Amino acid sequence: MSKKCNNATGGAVYGFGFIGAVVYYIQHADSFWVGVLGVLKAIVWPAILVYKLLGFL
Repeated sequence: MSKKCNNATGGAVYGFGFIGAVVYYIQHADSFWVGVLGVLKAIVWPAILVYKLLGFL
């Protein structure tokens, strides 16, 4: 019988990062549509971060 171990720490880190990014972008939004764009940015912030880091190297 095999024992499977699933760690969900990556999901938790992404979740906390998502919530923090949403709060940040909404607080700095000047209008409703800028806030909507901020929510979309919060969804993809890890990809943007990795892209910027790889461009820095």
